[in-house]
Amino acid sequence: MPKKINLRVFKDFVQSSNFGGFLLFLCVIISLIVANTSLAIPLQNLLDTKLGFENQSIHLNYSVSMWINDGLMAVFFLLVGLEIKREIVEGELSSPKKAVLPIIAAMGGAVVPALIYVFFNSGSETSSGWGIPMATDIAFALAVISLLDKRVPSSLKIFLAALAIVDDLIAILVIAIFYSSGIEFSYLAYAGIGMFVLIMMNRFNVKNPFLYLIPGVFIWYFVHHSGIHATIAGVLVAMTLPTNDTDVESPLEKLEHALVKPVNFLIIPIFAFANTNITIHNEMIEGLTSPLGLGISLGLIFGKPIGIVVTSFICSKLGIGQLPANSNLIHMIGLGLLAGIGFTMSIFISMLSFDNQIFVEEAKLSVLITSLIAGILGYFILKLSNRNNSKTDN
Repeated sequence: MPKKINLRVFKDFVQSSNFGGFLLFLCVIISLIVANTSLAIPLQNLLDTKLGFENQSIHLNYSVSMWINDGLMAVFFLLVGLEIKREIVEGELSSPKKAVLPIIAAMGGAVVPALIYVFFNSGSETSSGWGIPMATDIAFALAVISLLDKRVPSSLKIFLAALAIVDDLIAILVIAIFYSSGIEFSYLAYAGIGMFVLIMMNRFNVKNPFLYLIPGVFIWYFVHHSGIHATIAGVLVAMTLPTNDTDVESPLEKLEHALVKPVNFLIIPIFAFANTNITIHNEMIEGLTSPLGLGISLGLIFGKPIGIVVTSFICSKLGIGQLPANSNLIHMIGLGLLAGIGFTMSIFISMLSFDNQIFVEEAKLSVLITSLIAGILGYFILKLSNRNNSKTDN
């Protein structure tokens, strides 16, 4: 009987949203261990292995790491785009009253960390990394707050989800505008034709969501060669899928539901494993207290909560928006710290920011350590806020 109970508990855990966060964390640990053993070189050789084909017309021969970062991550950004559109049409961003606070708070939580980074790195070789501390990792942040279950107001979880969605949108715009190379307008025009096809499919009410992926593959190829980062193609495709604000499952929601588990249980863990294989050395440890490391760590740990809390309370005092129901200052500080879990997006932007591999590795290590600290602090502050509320009620 106990064995059956344990098996049921394990099955429930695997099917829960927390399992994705656990798997992600496990892949990070394994990757760090492998990178600091004799397996580091074989792993790097595997990631550098070229896959694909090319001729005079088609160029699709890339390393395994590029297929992960530009290919698989385009699917991740497709899911992010679907979530953003759903929130705009029927969720927490569907009306000005609902959207104003998460939007302004997300902007505060993006601008303040970037300013802190610029303060430490302005005019230096690492000045281009200002986008790194702007990002929030939705999967990790929501996984941590879900561990608190009913010990925090449900409105706080909804607010964090909406804020993280807007944060992702800001990150996408930053990548598209500031972290893309020179634009090839001919390829961009071909991508535009693909987008026109998708828009027409939407207009003619094509219901099968997977049919939208066929032009989407071509759009990805043309965007990749246009100089704009290939992952943006995923967001563009997502915006064309039809959805509605009724209880009837829309094509967008069908595709979103189909992608959630593959993205959370496969794509993000693979990305984490491939990109956190950091061989730690003295220079990298010293880099934690360098302007690069301080810009990232102080931006995420202090900049995020300061930006989110200050803008939220200003909006609340001015009557522009309302704080999450039953929340207080401690709740908002804890939520701000959870938004400081940069991880996936921050590591992704780190790789786009620098050509110098040492800077990339220092940035990754700073993001990893800071995200862990921010997650732990956020969890315990929110847990403490519940205990204080219980004492007050008594």
